[in-house]
Amino acid sequence: MKEFTYIIEDEIGIHARPAGNLVKLIKTFSSSVTIEKEGKPPVSGTALMKIMGLGVKCGDTVKFTIEGEDEEAALQQLAEFMDANL
Repeated sequence: MKEFTYIIEDEIGIHARPAGNLVKLIKTFSSSVTIEKEGKPPVSGTALMKIMGLGVKCGDTVKFTIEGEDEEAALQQLAEFMDANL
């Protein structure tokens, strides 16, 4: 199991377009990915509406938990995605 946290820098937060792209990326991995915002239960990284329901805004910290056979590659690609998009 791998985990990493990320502080959202995008002034709008996690909105529809990057959330959709994030879900598409996560679906390419065989590992399961969950996303958690402080004070809210974790949601599946493949559930677009649940990710949107977290209400992640600029300055919020999100935690990704990755578990599976390609977790190392998933961790690296997710970190790169977050740096580039959010």
